[in-house]
Parts: sequence; C-alpha cells; structure tokens
Amino acid sequence: MTTTATEQDTASAEESRTATGESTGDPILQVRNLQKRFGGVVAVDGVGFEVEQGTVTGLIGPNGAGKSTTFDLITGVQNADGGQVIFDGTDITGRRPEQIANRGLVRTFQIARELSEMTVLENVMLAPPNQLGESLWRSVLPGFRGGVSEQEAELREEAWETLEFFAIDHLAGEYAGNLSGGQRKLLEMARVFMTDPDMILLDEPLAGVNPTLEEKLLDRIHELQSEGYTFLLVEHDMNVVMNHCDPVVVMHQGKRLMQGAPEEVRQDERVLEAYLGGEVEQ
Repeated sequence: MTTTATEQDTASAEESRTATGESTGDPILQVRNLQKRFGGVVAVDGVGFEVEQGTVTGLIGPNGAGKSTTFDLITGVQNADGGQVIFDGTDITGRRPEQIANRGLVRTFQIARELSEMTVLENVMLAPPNQLGESLWRSVLPGFRGGVSEQEAELREEAWETLEFFAIDHLAGEYAGNLSGGQRKLLEMARVFMTDPDMILLDEPLAGVNPTLEEKLLDRIHELQSEGYTFLLVEHDMNVVMNHCDPVVVMHQGKRLMQGAPEEVRQDERVLEAYLGGEVEQ
C-alpha cells in the first residue's frame, strides 16, 4: 500500500514496523495506571497493560469493565484523571485526538462517519490529513494548480489500491449511504489506513458483519499484521478473540484482571466464571 505521508514520516513509520510482522518483544503502547471518574463513578481504576509491536492484542471484559473509556483515554477523546499513555516511546497523555492520530495511533471511530452522499472512492480520498487541496487558495492561485492536480492523481491511485486491498474496489462508485453494515466496516478500515497509521484500536469491528465479510475483514487484519501493523481489538465474540488475538488483556471493574495468551485466559477460573461462562469452544 502506498502512502502520501512526507518522506520523513514514512521513514519513521517503516522503522517502527518489522519486516515479518512478528512481535519484536518491545511495547509500542504502554498504558500506566490510567484513572477516570465520572462524578462518583470510577470508570477506569488504575488500569495498566502493554501492547507489543506487530501483535493483534485483544481487550475483553463485561459491559461496564471500562474498555471503551480506556480507548477514549488512550486516543485523547477524554482526558485521564491520572496515569500515562506512552506510544512509540513518547508520552501522549492529554494530547488531542488529531495529534495522537498524526503520530500514527488511530481508533476507527476517530475517522468521521462516512459521508453518505459521496461515493466510496471520494470517502477514502478525504481521509489523509494535510492535503494540498485542503487549502482553497492553493487550488485557485496561479502556480499551485499543478501541485494540487499531481497530488490528487497520487491520492486517487493510493485510494484505488486501498479499496482493492479491502476488496471493495467494485463499490468505488457507489454512494456510501447505500452500503451494508459490513461494507461500511470495510470502508471505515480503508479510510483508517489512508492515514498511514502504525497502530489501530478497533472497537467491536465485527459487530453487525455477516460471516462472509467477517472472514474477509479478519483476513485483512492478519495480512496487515504480517506487514508489521499493530492492533488492539475490543470484541465480544470470545471465539474470535481466542482464535485471532494473542495476547489477551482482561479488564474487570476498571482494572486489569490479567494479561496472557489465549490458552491462559481460557484456563483462568475468574475469567471463565465472570466473562466467558464456559461458552468458548475448546
């Protein structure tokens, strides 16, 4: 997949990825003692965990465990009352969502909802930040039109490649508002990857997706993992988590209960009783 990022940003992104996509053993994300209260309610109570580069890490727990709030705190949607978030060696605690996204840490819903009256291709082309065409004066003043046209051509080529990768290129001319729920998930992922991220936080990416598209989306996630991308995934389907995530972080009442390989999670009585209920296939 090509990129429209600056050469410096591209080099930095490539340096942070492994050639094989295997975990390097180094954490790309460190969550340290995060805390968040809403009035008298403690939503996140000192949660801490690490995500190694090149992994698909699962984040599970019952409703109210604090998973979504933790996502909000990591990505700057909400400010933490305490604790730290370290991404790629930099403390990003308290930074705005767009600043965090520009560093390469993206949550799927941070990309705006699809524009229903625009085509799939147009939606994808709008995703990358810092486009020349975003400045109106560049498109109307003499001497700048050529640059905009050249960038637009490069952007269009990248958009087509991205749509092909997510197997929705046949929908390029379709209005986004006409897509099915699963197709919109694929479009959302395509838009995310047009921002050239290093790590993606996925909040229930398979919700409302039919089995065929679910398999397609999981295939794309693992293919991207093999290229060195990192994922943190919240998903309520425990069979998906146990078969596609390693390691798995378990939250309970705003805290980390445990973090380990899927098999360790399967065998932990607290997890089985409180979250899985013995329903995960062995």
